[in-house]
Amino acid sequence: MSSLLISGGTIIRVNGEEKADILIQNGDISLVDSEGSADQTIDASGLLIFPGLIDCHVHFREPGLTHKATMKSEARAARAGGVTTVCEMPNTSPPTFTAGALADKVRLAQEVTDCDIRFFMGAVAREHLAQLRTVWASLLPEMQRLKARCCGLKLFLENSTGDLKTDQDLVEEAFRLCAEIDCPIVAHCEDPVLNASANAAISDQDIATHSLRRPPESEAASIEHATTLARRYGTRLHIAHLSAALGLEVVRRAKEEGLAVTCEVTPHHLLLDTSRYEDLGVFAKMNPPLRSSEDSAALWQGIADGVIDCIATDHAPHLKEEKEAGSPLSAPSGVPGVETMLPLLLTVAATGKLSYSDIVRLCFDNPNTIYSLGKEHIADGADADILIVDPKEEWEIHAVSLHSLCGWTPFEGAKVRGRVKYVLRKVGGYAVDTQGLTNRASRGVV
Repeated sequence: MSSLLISGGTIIRVNGEEKADILIQNGDISLVDSEGSADQTIDASGLLIFPGLIDCHVHFREPGLTHKATMKSEARAARAGGVTTVCEMPNTSPPTFTAGALADKVRLAQEVTDCDIRFFMGAVAREHLAQLRTVWASLLPEMQRLKARCCGLKLFLENSTGDLKTDQDLVEEAFRLCAEIDCPIVAHCEDPVLNASANAAISDQDIATHSLRRPPESEAASIEHATTLARRYGTRLHIAHLSAALGLEVVRRAKEEGLAVTCEVTPHHLLLDTSRYEDLGVFAKMNPPLRSSEDSAALWQGIADGVIDCIATDHAPHLKEEKEAGSPLSAPSGVPGVETMLPLLLTVAATGKLSYSDIVRLCFDNPNTIYSLGKEHIADGADADILIVDPKEEWEIHAVSLHSLCGWTPFEGAKVRGRVKYVLRKVGGYAVDTQGLTNRASRGVV
């Protein structure tokens, strides 16, 4: 297809909405009047047009854990949910500790067309920080190429999937280095000492005790420590999957102080709470764990106040049988979410609690800026990377209709309002990917 006209749609921007027709030629956007013509037309009357969304926290499990997921399977899930750029975490096998491991992931991602995959590096030893410096500070063309695909450094201040907890002396060294080379740090913030103490005090083996074994005080103390290091060295710090009111207040104070601290929250921490252990069981187990309904309400207020910068899914697929094997507390932590994020947020927007512009701010504009991803807004001359969404279509989420290899969702049966109808991406340097434009998949995803 050489040209495509999208007519009658409403473009959603951070600062509001705009009625405009969009002409796409050779993968590039032109905003035109209604008299524009093209080889093919989409009537977008009553539909919303978003930039392709960014999920800045996913685990696509490749290499090494491909029985759980692959880049291709999870990229299909991302695209189906309107996410066309993701930032993937380092806890694969092998972990992304070296320039070589990063290069291998970049090579694998070149075979993926459904979304643009960027990668975090990790570190549990000094030689890993040396590798990060090489990627971020070297003038060699190959290192510059890898840096362009690297979002920053991920630090686990407590163990989670992959057991990549960074020792305290190395954490401080990482903050010092990342300030020097201007590399952002994203931190999984939980305090291992407080977690160990809480865990030792609980004998009950019920799955709901997972939230008590990793209490909100642990998250808040760890965030406090991380922001102290960010203050000391001037490091750019992003707090991953903020889950509770106590930690939110630490972030709020850091922002009021003017520190370069940002944060994200997940759909599951916004929409689920500890009461859901009763029906979800091990499928409600993640790190940090679910919190109280009061904590969820505080996170929504943090979005309204502008303290929370991003919504990201922490998409962490494990197979259903892995979740159900063994004792409940030994089940692997993590839930899938990259495909369900947008319909869930559109459903909230239908209630007036969130605006469409908020979705662009939280799931495109802010992560794009925080990680310098270079994604373009919908504008003349920009690459075509857009979603066309029907905000009124009502449907139910069922795992059988989703694309993640894990085959389940904590939002099974949820009634949602709003569905992606088309995803148009510029791929191969010039062409517009219109898969599903005239032959939609049976599951309603393009």
